[in-house]
Amino acid sequence: MGVPAVTKSLKSRFFLRNFPDRMASTPKNISAAPASFEAAQGELEQLVARLESGDLPLDQLLSQYQRGAELLKFCRDRLEAVESQIKVLDQGTLKTWTPE
Repeated sequence: MGVPAVTKSLKSRFFLRNFPDRMASTPKNISAAPASFEAAQGELEQLVARLESGDLPLDQLLSQYQRGAELLKFCRDRLEAVESQIKVLDQGTLKTWTPE
């Protein structure tokens, strides 16, 4: 562990020991990455329903909107990755899919 990591760890322990009530109320800004495309899509659908309901307070609207933007980016990135894999499998040309 390098010096910056040790310093950060010591600061965290000091702050937690001396100000436990502040640590408990600190909002978590780091959102968990979805387990899969399907999980992200499901969470995004639920989030949109909550936003459209109009029942959320303003501060929650903002945080939920931000989470929605993260989920949307995750889904788009996964779709682009799959599209790239399909192009490789089809020798660089994306073919139109037709159901058989």
